[in-house]
Amino acid sequence: MNILPAAVASLSAGLLLSAPAPVHAEPAGDPRIGLLAETTYADNGDPTLAALIGEALERNPGIREAELSSVAARHRIAQATALPDPTVSLTVHGQPPETRVGPQRGGIAVQQALPWFGKRADRGTVARTRADARDALVEAQRAAVVRDVKVAYYELAYLDRAIAVADQEADLLRLYEALAEARYSQGTGLQQSVVKLQAEVTRILSRRDALLQERIAAEAELNALRDRPAHDPLPAIRLGTRPTTRPPPTRPLTDTDDERLRELGRAHRPEVRVARLHMETERGNVRLARREPWPDIVLGAAWSPVGDRRDRAGRLVPPGDNGRDQFSVSVGVRIPLQRGRYAAGVREAAARLDAARAAFRRTVNDVDVAVRAAGARLTTIDERIRQHERALVPQAEQALRAAEAAYSAGTVDVLDLLDSEEMLLDARLALARLEADYMQALADMERAIGTAFPEVSS
Repeated sequence: MNILPAAVASLSAGLLLSAPAPVHAEPAGDPRIGLLAETTYADNGDPTLAALIGEALERNPGIREAELSSVAARHRIAQATALPDPTVSLTVHGQPPETRVGPQRGGIAVQQALPWFGKRADRGTVARTRADARDALVEAQRAAVVRDVKVAYYELAYLDRAIAVADQEADLLRLYEALAEARYSQGTGLQQSVVKLQAEVTRILSRRDALLQERIAAEAELNALRDRPAHDPLPAIRLGTRPTTRPPPTRPLTDTDDERLRELGRAHRPEVRVARLHMETERGNVRLARREPWPDIVLGAAWSPVGDRRDRAGRLVPPGDNGRDQFSVSVGVRIPLQRGRYAAGVREAAARLDAARAAFRRTVNDVDVAVRAAGARLTTIDERIRQHERALVPQAEQALRAAEAAYSAGTVDVLDLLDSEEMLLDARLALARLEADYMQALADMERAIGTAFPEVSS
């Protein structure tokens, strides 16, 4: 029965988990970023992840909706700064009044309102800052999509790794089962051991089926982010091959300096820029509300056609300007009588500005909270990964090897062997889960600070 340790060693070598490559920040002009203007993100040197992010940025319906809303906001600027439409009026007299130079048949008048100096400029400023805020909302939507793609991608990577581990564990249990059957046929083992091993194989395969169901859901989510049919298949994701020698490969190194990360978040997160632009918009509305009582000017011009005099005096002694049309110009102002309405408008604009300031403070606080939470999560997960890599997984591997040797020697029964095998399976799956959680936490941190996570030299 000396074949057991060698066979187990061969199978166990394939169970070592993968680790992601070090993070690196892409420049804003990288073609893979597509429409992404200022926001940078890390693809961790993974071309598959970079391709998925690029496709999502190009095709995601949420991003397209935000971009079209931004375009619509830009068209609002020309409307806000345009002059009011002129007014044309036509007058027809049922009984033309007689004047010294002849009967006045009617008239045409044109009036143009001119907003007081500065009103159109203020309206244009408000419209432009609103459009800038829409642009920042596009950046926020893109950053959210990048984060969601990463979370779904690393979830798929975990599930693929867990399925592979389950497959290899099932193969290992089948080897145990063959060994138990051989011992039973030789009269040195119990049939109960064979049955227990068969039940354990069934349990592992049931866990594998559950993992496959989870993969279908994660695959559909990633397809939706790329505007692809939910049933489009995605190949198995391999983040790399872990070397069989220790120490394990280096994960992206992180520096969870809260103060530095908070500064990055306040400087780069799109939501902070949106809140700041909302304040600028409301400041412009306050200026505009204070200008509203200022009177608008109305310029006018009129033309009245006049016919020749046909009365007896006019025919005998026609005036020198007989039948000459009349032209006139006018200047008027709008009288701001409703002072209470204008005062209420100023108070409303001031209250909206105060609300925008409060929203800005809330947004900055949200950034601080998100940075703090993501940093604490990264630190905790990193410590747990180190614990699994340095203690739990090696100890479980050593315990399984000892159980295998004892089982081969006949000093322990199959239950001890199964306990050791299940302990190692749980440790390896937990490590795979932690590594995926770590990369997802990095994506959350990147979203919190609005830019690629700063690299730390090893």
